Amino acid sequence: MMRKLSKQPTLPLNAPVSLPSILSDGLPLPRAVVFDLDYTLWPFWVDTHVYPPLRSATAERTSCVDKVGESFAFYDAVFSILHGLSLAGVKVGVASRTHAPDLGREMLKLLLVPPVSSVVEDASVDAVVAARGAAGGKKDRARKAIDFFDAGLEIYPSSKLRHFEALGKRTGIPHSEMLFFDDESRNRDTESLGLTMWLVRDGITWNEVTDGIKEWRRRKGV
Repeated sequence: MMRKLSKQPTLPLNAPVSLPSILSDGLPLPRAVVFDLDYTLWPFWVDTHVYPPLRSATAERTSCVDKVGESFAFYDAVFSILHGLSLAGVKVGVASRTHAPDLGREMLKLLLVPPVSSVVEDASVDAVVAARGAAGGKKDRARKAIDFFDAGLEIYPSSKLRHFEALGKRTGIPHSEMLFFDDESRNRDTESLGLTMWLVRDGITWNEVTDGIKEWRRRKGV
């Protein structure tokens, strides 16, 4: 059965959140966290629900509008998740088999992630930076979403095994040091490479990220 487009309201940003303690508890974190796009980072299929061309929906560029006037945005927690992982020194990547790779990349370029000060509490930022020694500290400006994905973008119709082979080659990070979030259980075949996959049911949240890190640590014997 075809999945329906989930509406994301274009409302003002919520109050800054506190980052989970798992980012600053002194225990190991995955060296790379990789996300699927559709129904993981955003609530739609970019190759089915989106009709180009795209344009920004708001002055803040936290959402965009397509040809027919539909509005599109990330799941609510994505902004703080991208900031939190970046502050913790974790590389972030994408593995998506969408049939509209150019449109997916365009959306990642068009959507802006607000400054960390408007998304995450200052004390929480300081705790993560102090615990992890993240180079450069916080960058308090809006940034294109695509700029957060420093592990690389593998966005094309193919096996996700191929996606992760490419990510491993590009980053030099062993697959055992990677954590993957995806909404489709069939993609557990990626675990044959040695990575940990965490199944996301209703879009990425901090609870999902925390549980995924806990499972990654369990498998590492931490």
